[in-house]
Amino acid sequence: MNEYRDGFREVQRDVTWSLPRIFFVAIIALVLIYGLGFLATGGDLAIYKFWAPKQANAQRQVFENTQSYVQGKTEYLTRLRFEYQASTDDSRKAALRTLILTEAAQVDNDKLPPDLQVFISRLKE
Repeated sequence: MNEYRDGFREVQRDVTWSLPRIFFVAIIALVLIYGLGFLATGGDLAIYKFWAPKQANAQRQVFENTQSYVQGKTEYLTRLRFEYQASTDDSRKAALRTLILTEAAQVDNDKLPPDLQVFISRLKE
């Protein structure tokens, strides 16, 4: 009976020592796999460098097509048009013309009111 108990204790001792070792080896393996993946992707830098500009451009296009953006540009261009029409100084008119054309290039002209579209097309000529 003593031999049986001794054998059981030896097996129990081996299991006790092997379970933490198995757990430790599994953790080390996971860390190594993660490390290799991190090195392979450059820490996601390569992926970020590729997708970040595309995402920013898509967000910018969505923003430029919102009603509030177009309405704000319309109001600003309308104020500039009135300033241009009220101005008598040629150098001021030239500066306003440049500013109006620059601002009009940032918005889709089809979304502007017809009178403002005509005014901008005349300035382009």
